[in-house]
Amino acid sequence: MCGIVGYIGNQDAKEILLKGLEKLEYRGYDSAGIAVKNEEAVHVFKEKGRIANLRNIVDETVAATMGIGHTRWATHGIPSKENSHPHQSTSGRFTLVHNGVIENYEQLKREYLSDVEFASDTDTEVVVQLIEKFVTEENLEVLEAFRKTLTLLQGSYAIAFLDESGSDTLYVAKNKSPLLVGLGDDFNVIASDAMAMLQVTDEYVEIMDKEIVLVTKDQVTIENLQGEPVKRPSYKAELDASDIEKGTYPFYMLKEIDEQPLVIRKIIQTYQDDQGQLTINPDIITTVNDADRIYIIAAGTSYHAGLVGKQLIETIAEIPVEVHIASEFGYNMPLLSKKPLFVFISQSGETADSRAVLVHVKELGYPTLTLTNVPGSTLSREADYTLLLHAGPEIAVASTKAYTAQIAVMSILAKVVADHKQKEVPFDLVQELGLVANAMEVLCDSKEILEIMSKEYFTDTPNAFFIGRGIDYYVCLEGSLKLKEISYIQAEGFAGGELKHGTIALIEDGTPIIAVATQASVNLSIRGNVKEVVSRGANPCIISMKGLDMDEDSFVIPEVHELLTPLVSVVPLQLLAYYAAIQRGCDVDKPRNLAKSVTVE
Repeated sequence: MCGIVGYIGNQDAKEILLKGLEKLEYRGYDSAGIAVKNEEAVHVFKEKGRIANLRNIVDETVAATMGIGHTRWATHGIPSKENSHPHQSTSGRFTLVHNGVIENYEQLKREYLSDVEFASDTDTEVVVQLIEKFVTEENLEVLEAFRKTLTLLQGSYAIAFLDESGSDTLYVAKNKSPLLVGLGDDFNVIASDAMAMLQVTDEYVEIMDKEIVLVTKDQVTIENLQGEPVKRPSYKAELDASDIEKGTYPFYMLKEIDEQPLVIRKIIQTYQDDQGQLTINPDIITTVNDADRIYIIAAGTSYHAGLVGKQLIETIAEIPVEVHIASEFGYNMPLLSKKPLFVFISQSGETADSRAVLVHVKELGYPTLTLTNVPGSTLSREADYTLLLHAGPEIAVASTKAYTAQIAVMSILAKVVADHKQKEVPFDLVQELGLVANAMEVLCDSKEILEIMSKEYFTDTPNAFFIGRGIDYYVCLEGSLKLKEISYIQAEGFAGGELKHGTIALIEDGTPIIAVATQASVNLSIRGNVKEVVSRGANPCIISMKGLDMDEDSFVIPEVHELLTPLVSVVPLQLLAYYAAIQRGCDVDKPRNLAKSVTVE
């Protein structure tokens, strides 16, 4: 959610900031703005809606070599030009952008700013007004006013601001929300995501919680809230600019669906040694084997991947696993086992709910492991260990290739742990994952069939249900999420046997029922559930696996190992959702009200 960019150097800042914001569109936003400073003044341009709207109002005659930009996802105050960032103090001296949530903003308003007339409904404006108050009324230097303001804030923040009256400096700080400093020759930048400024640099410095950074075109100075200097080496962002372009695809989502076979093959290659054996960090293996129970913490699509991961780890490695929704676990922690291991699954590595749990369990002294697609992300930095997904940048809000990458990496983790414990695994995982990649390619080549099916089942329907049993049920949860995310059809996934316990009351004539049948042990059971809903007027779509298929099935996926079917059966569900969104005229990559990286709790 939300995105920040900043630039200070010798080039015209406007286009650099606008291009940076365009690279952050995937995070989700409802308004955007930039502020640039030159010798005359600070010039602010902001607008509700897409960055294209912002481009239309930016004055091209204004030349400036420093500035800040922001994409906003509304939390406090409706999406509007007034609530868009950047925000300015009453005098206009200070101009600020902010990601996160200031939890005590109303209290700060009452105690410090009761005489200030606010121009917006946001929590953010409190921050910039506090800085001005401490400078003008308490005669504090700007840095000290900033420091005092930060000590008063409760909640999460990534902040950058300009001082119209001061030197050419970007003032920056963060707590819980992601923010990086990018380094260049005679310029420096800031960004919520390295992807945003890859156009100008691939060298970055991490900013840790409750640090203040002063950024000029020649220097970056980091210190903690107590004013003590901090030294930290830079790192190279492992991103290829070509990976974040759509190429000939109409939407990123379709491109990322098609990339899944390549991702599976890359994961196989990355986690193999020179002898062709699957391998991971030995310390991770030891930590997993020392645990008496694994607690998987995740949200959304990553939670659904975690449910499949539970089946893989328990079946292959024979270690008990619990899967928990991060936002619930953080406030309602269950009774833990004696030697727990916490595994955090997150595409972005920035999920705020998961990070809140990570911070708490680290305080309790428990070992932690992150599975993420983004090296250097917050969850990756702060966990004891990391397993990378190697899926490449995922831009579309609705996750596809990261989901299958998460499952593939968990299967490798389970297999390596089982081998280390000398437990017999009755199949060759490398070979089976290779078959999965081949099956994915077959399905990606079946787009025309799935487009026709999508029109048959999802044209003009207000709702749809997905049903499965066992591991298929977990895939149905993900399939229904994909459909509701991007087409806005009200969709739910259910365990097949639960239909008769209430849900069947919702079945009407023509209600689409998508049934997944890839498990031999429950194949007849799920088909019995389909007959139950058909007798109530439902429009059934059975997606089965070759070898279990029957004449009435709508679509048959290639045969793969039973434990790995979620990697394959999800692909037609992803494509059905994609084409449903297309036929409804929806913005596939940027669905309404949603964000790619959920950085607020």
